[in-house]
Amino acid sequence: MKGKFWKILKEVMFYTVVLVVSIMIAVCLRVFLFTSIILIPSSSMEPAVLAGDRIIVNKQIPGPRIYRNIRQIRVDGKVQTKRLKGIRKVRRNDILVFNFPYSVGWDKIEMDLNVFYLKRCVALPGDTFLIENGIYRVKNCPDSLGCLFRQRHLSRMSNDDFSKGVWNSFPYDTTRYQWNIKHFGPLYVPASGASITLDTLNFRLYKNLIEYETDKLLSMKDCLVYLGHEEVSDYTFKLNYYFMAGDYIFDSQDSRYWGLLPEDCIIGKAAIVLKSTDPNTGKIRWKRFFKII
Repeated sequence: MKGKFWKILKEVMFYTVVLVVSIMIAVCLRVFLFTSIILIPSSSMEPAVLAGDRIIVNKQIPGPRIYRNIRQIRVDGKVQTKRLKGIRKVRRNDILVFNFPYSVGWDKIEMDLNVFYLKRCVALPGDTFLIENGIYRVKNCPDSLGCLFRQRHLSRMSNDDFSKGVWNSFPYDTTRYQWNIKHFGPLYVPASGASITLDTLNFRLYKNLIEYETDKLLSMKDCLVYLGHEEVSDYTFKLNYYFMAGDYIFDSQDSRYWGLLPEDCIIGKAAIVLKSTDPNTGKIRWKRFFKII
């Protein structure tokens, strides 16, 4: 009886160890390598990603994001994260998954950890992005960006084809900018360590970014710019930023409307469609299983 008891005990201990190790491996894979994301709810990235797709996200691009203090994720309302080294940096035309940076309104960046967006990166830190007659461009870059056939469709349309809510775009300042979804920019996308001159012209473009980095109010009085109570004439950015765009450009809430994406909001690159279900019919799209994005 004693020998049988020890035999059962050893088996229980063995399977307990196997279970614990398996859970640890699964957690490590999810935190540092890959994660599955919630069902894609909208058509904003069609045809690359369809509504009803469930995707796997590669966190090694640009690198896994971890919380600095798991017991205190937010400090003064701001999520505290650290980016570990990945296999490569983000490239133009990568499709990224990120936490939505404007959860409380488009006048303040505040990351929402419960809201996931999927968009294509069309401009990198250091780029100057513009839309010319509906076509996305980066200065000194010959590559096609985003969904070109839909951009060409946009170029043939006029502002009368859109409501004001769709036509008007960031920074919503008609006294200094006449930007819209067909004619936008040029807009410099800040890179970490890059400095800009702050003046009445670009104040509105970078106000949210600077306030996010410093936790201070950026204001203007008598054509002078103040950060907190201190007068400033220039600013050096701490983070990298990205311009994100949906492939279905006629129905996509992206950087054209809310501005630039801070790097600490990025979760990873969309890698593979794990499975797909048509939200209208409920039918499984078998051809999309394990489709590389």
